[in-house]
Amino acid sequence: MAYPAYIREKARQLRVERRLTIDELAERMAVPRTTAYYWVRDLPIGQTEDRSRASRRAGEVTKAIHRRRREAAYEQGRREYPTLLEEPSFRDFVCMYIGEGYKRARNVVSICNSDPAVVRLGAIWIRRLATNPVVYSFQHHADQDPDALRIYWARVVDVDPEQIKFQRKSNSGQLAGRTWRSRHGVLQVRTPDTYLRCRIQAWMDCLRSGWP
Repeated sequence: MAYPAYIREKARQLRVERRLTIDELAERMAVPRTTAYYWVRDLPIGQTEDRSRASRRAGEVTKAIHRRRREAAYEQGRREYPTLLEEPSFRDFVCMYIGEGYKRARNVVSICNSDPAVVRLGAIWIRRLATNPVVYSFQHHADQDPDALRIYWARVVDVDPEQIKFQRKSNSGQLAGRTWRSRHGVLQVRTPDTYLRCRIQAWMDCLRSGWP
């Protein structure tokens, strides 16, 4: 349907002067949204001051909600620590995470190591505690067989080999003529779990508080 030119110009004027959105223009001019968009697509507008304030308020509310949830998860960790401490290998897991766990991000739980005993212990507890999927990946040198390493690590952590992903080390080189301790590469056990990370932080803090 063809519209008079003055309607189009009025829409463009409202876009510039009133900073109306496409939906607002379509409603005001009684035209389809696609038509309103076609008329003013070259006139982008930023957020109005009111919308910016509303957006900031919404962002602050969301941040506050997530902060309270993290704090609740941390407090849960402190409460459950004495009970979990009675279970075999839990203290070992927490000690290991203090030394070997990934601690730079508050929304990731990860153990990365070449020692199969360390990796297996980490995998057992992370799988037990995580609410999100656990991902396994390993790094290796160019002269190693990734398929053989996949099978090796799958046996260590007791999963299907297809769950083990691999990535060549950036400093890959040949093993000939040198000693390399990571003969099976390095396996990472990882889960994106903010609240588990908070609980682990509580466990680490509780354990440290009892050290000399």
